[in-house]
Amino acid sequence: MKIFNDFNKLATIKNPVLTIGTFDGVHVGHQKIIQQLNTEAKKLKGESVLFTFYPHPRMVLNPTNHGLKLIQTQEEKLEKLKEYGLDNLIVIPFTNEFSNLSAEDFVKKYLVDQLNVKKVVIGYDHQFGKNREGGIEFLKAVSTKYAFDVIEITAEEINEVNISSTRIRKAIEKGDLKTANEYLGDPFQLNGIVVEGKKLGRTIGYPTANIQVNSDLKIIPDNGVYFVNVKLRAGENYYGMLNIGYRPTVSDEHIQTIEVNLFDFNNEIYNEAIQVSFISKLRDEKKFKSIDELTIQLQEDEKKCRSLINPVHQ
Repeated sequence: MKIFNDFNKLATIKNPVLTIGTFDGVHVGHQKIIQQLNTEAKKLKGESVLFTFYPHPRMVLNPTNHGLKLIQTQEEKLEKLKEYGLDNLIVIPFTNEFSNLSAEDFVKKYLVDQLNVKKVVIGYDHQFGKNREGGIEFLKAVSTKYAFDVIEITAEEINEVNISSTRIRKAIEKGDLKTANEYLGDPFQLNGIVVEGKKLGRTIGYPTANIQVNSDLKIIPDNGVYFVNVKLRAGENYYGMLNIGYRPTVSDEHIQTIEVNLFDFNNEIYNEAIQVSFISKLRDEKKFKSIDELTIQLQEDEKKCRSLINPVHQ
């Protein structure tokens, strides 16, 4: 996948077949659109193109009150897009000036003059340009003028796109990883760096790696205990159980932490990159009467997690 952050060298893209969008989450609906792009591009002996923006438009248009939590950071999104066979990604800085472009100016300036687009694949309800004036009917109207074809993704085809991003966020916030993962087509992932913690876990036989998440904008699942798969910098994978919360049994600081106990692993990994894939939620976080009671619960949690390790999760 070639990545463009400006309009230099766009002429090297052969017979572009393009779609437009933020693609927050790169979920199953987005994956279907990319598949359709690739199929149409092959018909033209051309290349698939996603025209997207960074930062997210909501962050620019409502800088102090956007309330946005990202399913995927920009880096995570780029990695996912590479997995699905997209040929080209154009990432244009979203600014207030850019947001004031009319739909026709956007099409003429970027899609026609800069890219010489051959086909645009777009959802029946997608809107773009100033005041969201551009949409499927607008594109059909100007396509003859600018000599490109328009392929509409119908309501039935785009149903998953409509339901996914908002529902994925809500599902993650509730700890409903079953629903989130179903819409994403893959386990929800969180990336960070291992930092030093209080080291209390090792005193009860459950040493943990404390994770500092890479972005403040990243959505964090609901507090609780999760069955996870962890990838380390060296490429090694381990199953484990992860806790998100305030550790009420051992701390009254009310500082949220994310810490994971890796099964069959006891190396030091401070300052290493770590990627967590969330498979399922085991239980809510709770305060136990004693460390012994907590330890017994952790043993039960581990037993439950290990029972879930099977070929499906390999």
